[in-house]
Amino acid sequence: MKNLLLIGLCVFSFGTFAQTDAITAATGKHPVEFKTMVIERIDIPYDSKEPFTFEFTNTGSEPVNIINVVTSCGCTKAKQPTEAVEKGKSSEIVVNYNTTRVGPFTKTITVSTDVSAEPIVLTITGNVLPGPPVEETAPVKATESHEGHNH
Repeated sequence: MKNLLLIGLCVFSFGTFAQTDAITAATGKHPVEFKTMVIERIDIPYDSKEPFTFEFTNTGSEPVNIINVVTSCGCTKAKQPTEAVEKGKSSEIVVNYNTTRVGPFTKTITVSTDVSAEPIVLTITGNVLPGPPVEETAPVKATESHEGHNH
């Protein structure tokens, strides 16, 4: 009896997951198609505000919601669409990297949708150039007080 219950539970679970990925299985690919999965910038000016923009199209047969976008560290922020993307329509995920961090970097952005259990992993990579040299200020000299001195 326990085995029969366990088999029934497994079949039910498989059926649930199979429905979740029905669109993906039917087409052989994710219904959200990105123009590019990796954006590389060789030399980024220090403190640049230029975002990395990932454009995508809903190639599926029903609306798609981006339900979660997670960046690999706190130095990277992502803005996702707030509305469902209708079939055949396009949208974007805009990523900002803290470009006050000098040097090479590679960061990932994991995107989850409501039409597939398979997450999409996007990557930004580049090199932030050093900023302008910081001017050193001359130390302030203490001045002698002449108060109370008789000349």
